[in-house]
Amino acid sequence: MSGGRPLRRPRHGGSAGLLLALAVTVSACGGGPAPRSAGDTLRVVATTTVLADLVRQVGGADVTVTSMVPKGGEVHTFDPSPSDLRAVASADLIFMNGLGLDDWLGDAVTDSGSSAPVIALGEDLSGVTYQPVDPEPGEPVNPHLWLDAGYAARYVERIVETLAPIEGERSARIRAGGDAYLRRLADLDGWALARIAEIPEEDRVIVSFHEAFPYFAEAYGLTIAGIIVGAPGQDPSAGEIARLVDAIRASGARAVFGEAQFSPDLARTVADEAGIPVVTDLYSDTLGDPPVDSYEGMIRWDVDRVVDALDG
Repeated sequence: MSGGRPLRRPRHGGSAGLLLALAVTVSACGGGPAPRSAGDTLRVVATTTVLADLVRQVGGADVTVTSMVPKGGEVHTFDPSPSDLRAVASADLIFMNGLGLDDWLGDAVTDSGSSAPVIALGEDLSGVTYQPVDPEPGEPVNPHLWLDAGYAARYVERIVETLAPIEGERSARIRAGGDAYLRRLADLDGWALARIAEIPEEDRVIVSFHEAFPYFAEAYGLTIAGIIVGAPGQDPSAGEIARLVDAIRASGARAVFGEAQFSPDLARTVADEAGIPVVTDLYSDTLGDPPVDSYEGMIRWDVDRVVDALDG
């Protein structure tokens, strides 16, 4: 794509690979969206509010976007309702993250009878260094790429290369919207890096609630000293908490960070036992109320909360 200033890290993948991925996906789903009249908007379903916002920022008035997981919902354990299946059935196009985060979408597409193309935004992206959930060889990769604004830009490029050919006469508007958004994401990326650089390097050590923040930490210079739960819904035992607290004390971690969609109780318990502050309202998999009602707002909120806790 043209028009956006370069991000701080060279990650751009060629559009040919994206178009090939789209062609394979469309073929697997039995063809692209049905033709629409000039006044119709493209009906898009996304699995999460974060992905829905990325699509909306690119497509503007030319798309109508519905998120399956509602604001504040939990994507890892989401169970689609009949109304979700109806939205999938009527969609022209469906966006998911992939990488194991929202695999429940497969059953929803089958159950709804939808023939809409399904695009996995996080899979097979050029220029992305995928991090494993577990260091053992062959383990699944961490799906939370978008928490690095540089990687979120790769999502946006894929969204543009998906929407623009479908929208025909509105393609130029889609590409212009994508270029403008990529410039904003480049600014966001640079701002986040500079903001966290205000924290002394030895103080940039955190504990997170679940495995949502490795890409965020890698991009912006943080060290994650421990994770409270291996996966949402899998609370640690008393012995595991004790070992985590010992690791926190040894690492010099400055704060424990929970997430808004989860109960704060466990994060508070760990922080109390370790004797360090706790922040319970970071956002990762879902958007929230203003000012966290957009992807850009979410990143700014998270960065400010981290800086306030570590540089206080």
